[in-house]
Amino acid sequence: MPRYEYRCRTCGDTFELSRPMAESAAPAECPAGHGDTVKLLSAVAVGGTSAAPKGQGGGGCCGGGCCG
Repeated sequence: MPRYEYRCRTCGDTFELSRPMAESAAPAECPAGHGDTVKLLSAVAVGGTSAAPKGQGGGGCCGGGCCG
């Protein structure tokens, strides 16, 4: 289940909730009981590398070498 991060506008506390994606926009109450919260935008880090399989020239315009 996805975790969403929220911040309470009343006390400034930041907290996370696990909830279904269908409920991601539903209001969330902070642990102190305040109802004035806002969902924070989470940054997702994705690592790794990507490369075309050996023996294949890629594809597409710039991958195929048609760009001058």
